Formats: sequence, C-alpha cells, structure tokens
Amino acid sequence: MGRKESRWVDPAPLEIARPRLPWWTLLPNWVKLAIAPIVLVGMVGWGLVHLGKLVHRFPLTLVVLAAGWWSYSGFGPWWFAAGLAILFMLLGVWRWLHEPSFERFAMPQIRTEYRRCMIYTWQWRTVMRLADLVKDKRGKEYRPRLGRVRSDGWRDRVRVRMVKGQAPEQWELHASGLAHSFHAHSCRVRVLKPGRLELDFVHSDPLAAPITLPERAKESAVDLKRVVIGRTESGRPWRLRLLGTHVMAVGVSGAGKGSVLWSVINALAPAIKSGAVRLYGIDPKGGMELGQAPEVFQGVVFDNGEAAVTMLEEIAAEVKRRAESYRGLRRTWTAETGDPFLLLVIDELADVVAYQTDKGLRERAARALQAITSQGRAPGVCVLGLLQDPRKEIVPFRHLFSTRVAMRLDEPAQVDMVLGDGVRQRGAAAHEISEHVPGVAWIKENGKREPVRARAFHVTDDDLAQLVGYVTGRGEIGAVVPFTVGGAAA
Repeated sequence: MGRKESRWVDPAPLEIARPRLPWWTLLPNWVKLAIAPIVLVGMVGWGLVHLGKLVHRFPLTLVVLAAGWWSYSGFGPWWFAAGLAILFMLLGVWRWLHEPSFERFAMPQIRTEYRRCMIYTWQWRTVMRLADLVKDKRGKEYRPRLGRVRSDGWRDRVRVRMVKGQAPEQWELHASGLAHSFHAHSCRVRVLKPGRLELDFVHSDPLAAPITLPERAKESAVDLKRVVIGRTESGRPWRLRLLGTHVMAVGVSGAGKGSVLWSVINALAPAIKSGAVRLYGIDPKGGMELGQAPEVFQGVVFDNGEAAVTMLEEIAAEVKRRAESYRGLRRTWTAETGDPFLLLVIDELADVVAYQTDKGLRERAARALQAITSQGRAPGVCVLGLLQDPRKEIVPFRHLFSTRVAMRLDEPAQVDMVLGDGVRQRGAAAHEISEHVPGVAWIKENGKREPVRARAFHVTDDDLAQLVGYVTGRGEIGAVVPFTVGGAAA
C-alpha cells in the first residue's frame, strides 16, 4: 500500500514591509540632548509661521471668533447675541448707504474666507486624490499645496504649488474635472512661475450684459498702442494695439465682428477728424457693413473686384514709399513723420483672397496683402481683417497677423487655428461663447502667453450717426445709409 501524500503546505513568508525607523532615533543620547534646543526653536518657528499663515488667510474670521469668545465668556450669551446682531446691522447699513465701497472692501474678504474654508480647504485632499494629481513614493503621499485664494465674485483665483515632476499640461487635462468638483462653470490654468500655478474657477459671466459706448475721447487721448474698444472680464478696459501690428478677428455670422470694427473706428474718431489717421475699407458684401458710415473713410470699395485690388496695390506701394523715405532716419512710424497712420479695414477677408473667381485678381490681391502685412507695421500701416473661416487654405498668410481675436466659433479646432496651439487648453473656449453675447471674444497678442477674454462696445445706429456727424463736422446725419438695389431703395 502506497504511502499517503502529506497535505501539509509550507506557509508563505510574511509579505510586509520592514519597518523603517527615523534616522534620528539611531543617534546617541548625548547628540539628541545637544540638538534638543535647536529642534525646539525650529518647532516654535514652524508653529509661528503656520499661525501667521492662518492669520493672513482668515483675519476677519479670527477677529470675529476672538470677539465672540471674549463677549461670551466675559458677559454671557445675551451680550454675545447682541454683538452679533449689531455687527450684522452695521454691515447692512454700510451696504445700504454706500454699496460700491462695501463691495470693494468688505465683501471680497468675506467671500474669500468663506470659499477658501468651505469649498477648497474642506475637500482639497479628496479632489486631488480623485483627480490623480497626488503622487505616492514609498508610502509617502506628495500632494499639491493649496496657496492663496482670492474671490472676485464671478471667479475664484486659487494658487497652487505643484508636486515635483508635475507639468502645467497635466492640470490643463484635468481642468474640466476640477471645475465640476469645486462647483464652477470652468477652470483656467495659468503659470505664474516655475512650480506655481493659478487656477481661475469661473462661476458667472461678467460680460453677459452689453457694454454701452462711452463718451468720445479727446484728440490728445488717442493712443494707437492702446485703443480702448471694450472691457475685459476683470473690469479693465480692452485696449487694442494698432501701431506696429495687424489684427485679425474671426467669428461666425452674428458673433459681433461689427462691434469690434466700429468700436475701433469710434475710438479713432478724433484722429480721423484731424487727419492724423486715415481709413480705407473694402466690403465685398456690397456695403452691408462699411456702408453704414462711408463718410469716415478716405476710400471705400463695396466689392472684391478690380477697384478693391487697385486699392490694395496702392496701399502696398505707399508702404514701400514710406520705407524708402524712412531709411536711415527712423525705424518705426511716428506722428512727427508728417504721414498719417493708415488703417485698412477688410470685412470678409476671405472674399478678397480666396473666394474671388477671377484667378488674376485673386493672386494680385494676395500679393498686395502679403506685402502690406509683412512690411507695413513699421511704416505706420495696419490691417484689420474680419472673416469667418480661419483655415490656412483660406488665408495662407494668417501668421502675419500678430494680434488675433477669436469670437464665437463653430469647432474647437478653429480656436487653435486662430489663437495658436495650446491656447484652448488654457481656457480660451471661443467655441463655447453663447450666441446671446455678441461682441465677446478671446484675444491673443504676440509675445503674451495668456489669452484675454473681453467684450467690445455695443455700437447702435444712433452711435454711427453721431460718429459720422462728428468726423464730417456736419452734425448728426442719417443713422444708416440706405442699401439700394438697381438705384431704388430696398
């Protein structure tokens, strides 16, 4: 009879990590005694630093808690309740008497401390773990640090210190998830310096309402490097540079390109009236846009035919003439040259360089425009091109426009075509602009990494009538030039 096999199985070795003792526990006792004062001073300093951070981040909360504890312990609950009632009453009276100062000084601090404590600090660790932004090394967790928080009402600015080895692109990929986690509409990522980011959690749109056209500036206030044509979402003026650059504004029909166009012209009105600035325009749509105020232009063409091409070639020749006359005297145009600054406005740029059926005219127009955009910045010539299709096949020289304005677009890929690769990941979602906010745009200037969101002024027919009357000196004339078909008003 065979021997039965043994059912005994050797136990597996205990699979646990060997405990690692802190290095300082291995030091001799006399060394521990010698460094004890240094360690104590370091711990006290560490505590003071963190106490200072707490006071800096929650000053209002700490003052209220200290006053509440003092009144409650010293005078009882009734005095504590009365103090709270008086505090809220004083805040209410302040807001009622002078709301602007209350919104400027008191409300931001109250909102900031509340949102930092209840929204970000409360769930920061959980969100970082679930978003895979936490690193683990040998059982130790490395987590991004929450820095300063500032609440502007419509957005929260949250500063973050990244974990070693992280890149801003990782945060850009998780921006949508972070926005939903912290109950925001969107999240934008900005790089402050190496290792430091600032996240913009947007809660509402400060550009939802139209912005009325302000009073016209005086002639001396016209600065071609800082032409005010609207307002940014942070409340600052939208200043568009015209001198030394070319501007391309892209947007679907109804996006508000006309608001940008007429806001620029309105801001330049004093200089146009004095002759310091001359406007030239091409409107292939038969004058549907520029025909609203043709009197402000030195020359305007309402088609994309021979007359339009001739105008482009004449401006290109003027660019070459100025360059030759400035040679050896100056490197850029200034008002002291005696030459007026030229602004060429082309509505529907694609109709001139791409959709023209006559191949000869199309090639002549493209050559002239390339000469103007490549050589016209220094001699004081700027091109403001408006179009709907930003593809390279439509405008092959779009890289010559150093200032780009992306209004409402159809596809996400078009955002990168207009503003450049990677800008959409940093928050410039021009394809998500609502059709109910015409004039809203994302602006990217050459040399600046971060795009800016802004809205152009809302220019009405009455504003155009006043503009024409101001420039011509004939008083207010008809608000809109009638569009005629075959000589009869339509």
